[in-house]
Order: sequence, then C-alpha cells, then structure tokens
Amino acid sequence: MRRIVAAVSCAALMVSAVATAAAHGSGGVGARRSRGVAAPCSTLDPSSFVSVIDNPYYPLPVGRTLVYTGIRDGQTQVDRVTVTDTTKMIGGVTATVVRDVARHAGTLLEKTMDWFAQDVHGNVCYLGEDTKAYEANGQVDTSGSWEAGVGGAVPGIIMEADPQIPDSYRQEFLQGEAEDTAWIIGRGGSLRVPYAVVHDVLTSLEHTALEPDVIDEKVYAPGLGIVLERAIAGGQEVAKLVRVTG
Repeated sequence: MRRIVAAVSCAALMVSAVATAAAHGSGGVGARRSRGVAAPCSTLDPSSFVSVIDNPYYPLPVGRTLVYTGIRDGQTQVDRVTVTDTTKMIGGVTATVVRDVARHAGTLLEKTMDWFAQDVHGNVCYLGEDTKAYEANGQVDTSGSWEAGVGGAVPGIIMEADPQIPDSYRQEFLQGEAEDTAWIIGRGGSLRVPYAVVHDVLTSLEHTALEPDVIDEKVYAPGLGIVLERAIAGGQEVAKLVRVTG
C-alpha cells in the first residue's frame, strides 16, 4: 500500500512538472535542458540524428525480437516486439520501424508500428506510431496513432541519453490521442524476470492525461530495454520479458 501511495504522489509531481515545462514550448520536455538550448527531440533536423539506435537502456539493433507475457484487460497476452530492417522518413529523419504484435491464445489483439530515431547526443526520440486494436466485434480501433509533424503532433523522448532522478519528459504528443509523459524514479539494483536476472536497472513512472487514474511502472535493463511493465494504479496489467533473440 505504501508503494502505491508513494507512486501516486510521484505521478502527481511528474504531471505537474511536465505541464509546467510544456507551457514553455510544444516540443519534447527534457528535465535538464539549459536556457536557450532546444529540448532533446523537439525538432526534426536530419543532421542531428544518427543511423543506429544504441542507447544502453533502449537499444534497437535490427533483427532483435523481444517476447513478453502477461495480462491485459483481464486476459493473458503474448507481446512480440521486433526491430525491423524497414525505415520510415519523418520530417527528413530516417526512423527505425519497430513492429509490436499482441495476441491472446493466437488471436490478434493489437498490431503497432512504432517509429524511433536516435539523436547525436544519444537520446532516443519517438516520432510516432501506426496502431490498430482488433476488437471482438470485428472493428479496428486506430485511436492513439500519430506522426510527428502531422496534425499538430510533436516528437517526444522515449529514453534520455543520460537518465537521472527526477527527470521528467514528454514521450509523445498529439492532443486527445497521444499524451504520455514519464518520470525517472530509480537507478541501480537488480531484478529477476523470466528471461534472466538483470542488473543496474532503470525505473520510470508513466502517466497520460487521457487516463488520469492510471499509473504505469516500467523497468529497463542495459542492453535490453524494457524488461518489466506493470500498472501500479488504475489497473492490473503486467508484462514480463521472457525471451530475446537477435
């Protein structure tokens, strides 16, 4: 109980910090931005990006697949995330396409194409997503899809080059569709997941104004990225890394 109460308090502070920073500009929010220096990932200048994504806490080597198992919306789920060799040009920046497919007992639940690029400083920028949720009635829900530079959407930070407590930053923004923010709350320590025991982990909280009662915790491991994701308020969702190839 104390853990959840503390998390709620942290999330409230996170939302306040991000809202305050966002009021000073529409780009991504970086906690340690210096005065007069653009926030990381706030602009799409092709000369400011590199061709590989090798951030220690969010590496995306082409060909890698990460498999997660867990529970979402009351049912078991297997989530397969693959770094494809496909790219997408967004605002002149070449983005890596990552395919994320979720299934329950073989039934397709959701398929998303996420677009990422790393800047010259090592920040991994989130440039958008094409997401489709397949509903039981046969309908396909594309809400949450966005692309930086289109319809008022702006790029965000999915992982900082040097994340430190208590950095806060906007991960994505298209008003009414994609408004996730994150706050770094922990560095160091070890964690056991089905895949392995991982060390020197990084922990963040995530929140969106579109689901004000929900708070998610994510744990990242060096060389892997996300190893654990779970709702600590407003839900029962959990996903754990069980296999990595590539």
